[in-house]
Amino acid sequence: MTEQTEITRKAQIVYFSHGGGPLPILGDPGHKAMVEFMQQLPSQLRRPDSILVISAHWEETVPTMLGAENPPMFYDYYGFPDQAYRITYPAPGDLKLVERVTQMLQKNQIATQIDPRRGYDHGVFIPLKMMYPQADIPVAQLSLIRGLDPAAHIALGKALRDLLTENILVIGSGFSFHNQSAFFGRSGVGPDPRNEAFQDWLIETCTSPIPQADREQRLIHWEEAPNARYCHPREEHLLPVHVTQGMANEGAKVIFDDLILGKRGIGFLWA
Repeated sequence: MTEQTEITRKAQIVYFSHGGGPLPILGDPGHKAMVEFMQQLPSQLRRPDSILVISAHWEETVPTMLGAENPPMFYDYYGFPDQAYRITYPAPGDLKLVERVTQMLQKNQIATQIDPRRGYDHGVFIPLKMMYPQADIPVAQLSLIRGLDPAAHIALGKALRDLLTENILVIGSGFSFHNQSAFFGRSGVGPDPRNEAFQDWLIETCTSPIPQADREQRLIHWEEAPNARYCHPREEHLLPVHVTQGMANEGAKVIFDDLILGKRGIGFLWA
């Protein structure tokens, strides 16, 4: 009789749109649906022991881990009211997780480094302040890779698969639509068929029952999607989904599909 060992998957992985700068925290009405989603999301999840965030707002030459024991705040936005610069999120850094992720990347021949001085950017502290306001879960942050190669970010996610057996929450923090001029220009009012087509493509890519290899190829060639460059003139807010999909190695389910600043945004869960 052959005994099969089944690996228990404990990790939960999400990708979501984190909104416009500090506006979700400042009560902006264009973020109402997103704020409600963020506040109730933990009720859909098991409480994690640690959180790993891949934020659209950090790019380095090689994947870099935030290495501070008590990370400061990095207010990477400008032109907002004073209260935007008094937001705090005092969650401790998770240095053990930083070390494990660094080792996983090195094992997969991915050069990496640790930055002991950087603080949490708003792609980290804005969503987490809504999700876990007590700031009592240790947090680690991993950068994107400068150059924004989609295949490299899928490979980055694959290198993290050893974390799938841990009670960890991995967050890809970006925005499935990120055209700044469209948010605040004339096209920001009313229906946006170009964005609708891209969001539908992204949902099909991440949720359809297709082989993972096909899913990855679609994401690698994301520029071939309908209106891709309209929705992402620069792709840093999309690429966290490449990391999360690469790590998850399976299809997702949609957990958010609503308007943010008048534009449709999508959230996914792999669990």
